[in-house]
Amino acid sequence: MSVDLSSTIMYYYFMNTQNEILLAKLAEKIKARRTELNISQEKLAEKCNFDRTYISLLERSKRNLSFSNLKKLCDGLEISLSDLLKGL
Repeated sequence: MSVDLSSTIMYYYFMNTQNEILLAKLAEKIKARRTELNISQEKLAEKCNFDRTYISLLERSKRNLSFSNLKKLCDGLEISLSDLLKGL
């Protein structure tokens, strides 16, 4: 069975790009909700038991959350998981 290398590379590039787009959209929603609640990154980090730098990285789409951290973040943002992810 032969695999076309260029097709494989294009597939991984496409998947990586899609992932980056999703992370950027999620980052926007996280920051918007935090701003809506009028709380600092530091306060949100305290509520979630995260480091403030982790919140900063999330809001700049530099980190990918685990599911358990996503749940903690939603609790800290006082929003349901489905509402945070709606439209992604």
